[in-house]
Amino acid sequence: MKIFSLFAILITTQLNASPLFENLSNNLPNHAYSGEWNHFVGGGVAVLDCNNDNLPDIFAAGGTSPSKLFVNESNFKFSEKKLQEITGSTGAYPIDINADGFMDLFILQLGPNILLKGGPDCSFSDATKEFNIPNEAQWSTAFTAWWQDDKLPFMAVGNYVDLNDPKGPFFACDSHQILKPSGKIYESKKFEPGFCALSMLTAQDASGTKRLRISNDRQYYVRNGYEQMWDLSDQRFLDETDGWDKFSIWGMGIASRDITGDGRDEVVLTSMGDQLLRIANSDGTYKNAPFEIGTYAHKPYFGDDGRPSTGWHAQFSDINNDGLADLFIAKGNVDQMPSNAIKDPNNLLIQQSNGLFSEVGLDAGIASLERSRGAALADFDLDGRIDILVMNRRAPMEIYRNITKNTGNWVAFQLVQKDGNRNAIGSRITIGKDSQQVTIGGGHAGGQATPIHFGLGNAKTATISIEWPDGSLTKHETKTNQIITIYH
Repeated sequence: MKIFSLFAILITTQLNASPLFENLSNNLPNHAYSGEWNHFVGGGVAVLDCNNDNLPDIFAAGGTSPSKLFVNESNFKFSEKKLQEITGSTGAYPIDINADGFMDLFILQLGPNILLKGGPDCSFSDATKEFNIPNEAQWSTAFTAWWQDDKLPFMAVGNYVDLNDPKGPFFACDSHQILKPSGKIYESKKFEPGFCALSMLTAQDASGTKRLRISNDRQYYVRNGYEQMWDLSDQRFLDETDGWDKFSIWGMGIASRDITGDGRDEVVLTSMGDQLLRIANSDGTYKNAPFEIGTYAHKPYFGDDGRPSTGWHAQFSDINNDGLADLFIAKGNVDQMPSNAIKDPNNLLIQQSNGLFSEVGLDAGIASLERSRGAALADFDLDGRIDILVMNRRAPMEIYRNITKNTGNWVAFQLVQKDGNRNAIGSRITIGKDSQQVTIGGGHAGGQATPIHFGLGNAKTATISIEWPDGSLTKHETKTNQIITIYH
């Protein structure tokens, strides 16, 4: 188990901080992700600061119910902010497209997608036509974005089943879209083959190259499909000659973070059954983590339902601030699928100093048995402890306040540039052997634009190295327990 020896070097002190959360879901205005089979998937949340008060706010997809915007009033109190009525949404991702300092929202729809342009005090205006976002009635379920210059971002939209295919839904996966900047608007290019994508992420892969990963649901491509990796420079999908061996899963979500301390991100791919952790190799390829690592979470961890789990949103974050990244996975049956567990609690997997992960969801108080979908890990009360937000299908949203005692020190970073890529998407922040990329995409049908959080254990100062999108490197010294904005 050579992999495990790498983890112990990440920290020098192990804290005694057993994760504990307080369920404050009653503080949220009532909202659930609703709909029939067209909304079995999706149900994402976007977390962003829409009024620049540093408190994370929430955009919640609604399915057949209207989408909602909840403004954080501090101390876990949220008020609803009126939006234009949007129904049919599957998810949303925050992105500052025009670099004006106000977060915009790309909203995925069962139907034409919507771009809302952000303004002061959480105001949003419909900019779909202004940016020439395609008016195509597809079933969009995945999104990612990246910058190739200092102007507008490139964006990719992943689509699920082609509802216009009379032979569907099986073997009827739709094509995707690449939205390419053309002056101040976008041109749409078909992106195929599509194998029913439920998550996309553009990030540095194991080789250190920026690539676009697509996780696909074999429930509808059934066979002859597989997980995909698109090379942005060569404009092609990788294959076996690149070390990209074909494999197929019921792919739902993507989580990416370096958990071995070698500067290369591992990835978790959620699925029906195994939640697959893939370890980044030094030759740029990936291998499956050993089962003993504890992240496969292939069945419920309490109750008597031994059927396979169904994983959706996955995300790494340091829950107890001990310097080791932990993993949250939202779980929930598609609907009443008899082959899979009906009561399927969400996972909270805490990384130990030996690199193994331990399930604490039940003791921590976050083991919801609703049909969870999207989620977000963010510090909603700015106390330095990461909280958990969960979207449920046909059940109210949930939010859990992190009240863990004896947590370690922490620091969080907001990066700002002068050019069109204002939030420095594509950067990598490194503290010691712990590093994180700044990305847009991944998760399941939702993402967040919040400060990049690091747990630091007992350390009282930190040395930070930032690799910026232009390849330049800067170093910074800071005291802990604060959110820092770094300009470039």
